[in-house]
Amino acid sequence: MSLSKVTFTSTEGQTLSGRLELPPDQHPHNFALFAHCFTCNKNLGAVRNISRGLTALGFAVLRFDFTGLGESEGDFADTNFSGNVEDLVAAADFLEKEHQAPSLLVGHSLGGAAAIFAAAQIKSVKAVATIGAPSNPKHVTHLLKNNIEEIKANGKAIVNLSGRDFTIKKQFLDDLDTKSLPEVAKNLNKALLVMHSPQDATVAIKNAEEIYVAARHPKSFVTLDGADHLLMQKDDSVYAGKVIAGWSSRYVNIPDTPKINSQHHVVASLGNEEGFTTQMKVGNHYMVADEPENVGGHDFGPSPYELVSAGLSACTAMTIKMYAARKEWDVEHVEVHTSYGKDHATDCENCEDPSAKIDTFEREIKLDGNLDEKQIAKILEIADKCPVHKTLHSETQVITKLIQ
Repeated sequence: MSLSKVTFTSTEGQTLSGRLELPPDQHPHNFALFAHCFTCNKNLGAVRNISRGLTALGFAVLRFDFTGLGESEGDFADTNFSGNVEDLVAAADFLEKEHQAPSLLVGHSLGGAAAIFAAAQIKSVKAVATIGAPSNPKHVTHLLKNNIEEIKANGKAIVNLSGRDFTIKKQFLDDLDTKSLPEVAKNLNKALLVMHSPQDATVAIKNAEEIYVAARHPKSFVTLDGADHLLMQKDDSVYAGKVIAGWSSRYVNIPDTPKINSQHHVVASLGNEEGFTTQMKVGNHYMVADEPENVGGHDFGPSPYELVSAGLSACTAMTIKMYAARKEWDVEHVEVHTSYGKDHATDCENCEDPSAKIDTFEREIKLDGNLDEKQIAKILEIADKCPVHKTLHSETQVITKLIQ
């Protein structure tokens, strides 16, 4: 995971603070924007978990604090729902200028409603996912019901929400009166995923039905059965992230990974723009090899010598298990830890020469089971006879020719 702090400017000139999270093993194929819930912030556990579900499947995610919340500048008392929508548009403009225009918007609670409004203004967005969103932004006033009269009479009131005090002004309520989510959803013309828990005590499941009915196809609904409104249980938000990533892949452009055809068991493919990031076909499997960042790579995959070490570890474990099974010995579990380096030979004729080093694999084996000392000694002997180990010790040849 690559996480960096970013800032950008709102339409009102305030500096908004966010976190840009990149995939751990590839360049992002798409960028997503996350809109957090009312009075929440970008660091809510559910926000982080959903973002990581997306980055795990190749999305980059920008999650940020709306004006007046978290680390962002501005006075929350002077904000309103329209301002949240404008903040999302500003975030999209930032991504388009600095990275890539977002193709996916994800919104939680009131942020879900804001995401639908913002998607109507952001041309690059192909898909929108809402979680526990109200079918009308005005729904949020039920959180303020004990203070509504004071707000109307005095123009503002201090409201306690989730243990924190917020100043809510009348202009916030007035702005909500002008917003019709069903009308916007009806004309959205973008893929929509509605996620909601039937047990949501803050925003009733009826809201999901109203959004779904108002929207045009393509539209989908996924229940978050058993979850609370804020997805406080980690499993719920992790699940939501995986579902959004899978669903959205049908509507955003994800470049195909070129399939490599060859009569050989292993193929490595590397283009001009990839640095050291190498696409690999290993048998019937596809993977990525790379170099660490300190030598100019992206660390999107194991290095060539890590792959060699992996082959030695895997072969050793398989050989031990095969031998133990044949002998009917009690070996419940095998771990083989291997690292590679260049070290001085244990016995060498030129030990005084500082350049006299050889390729060295350090291997440690952990055995779980009921074994006596003789059995353990035999297993360690057998480890040295695994096919990859024998190959590394034998004289080998590499025959190279050009493919015409």
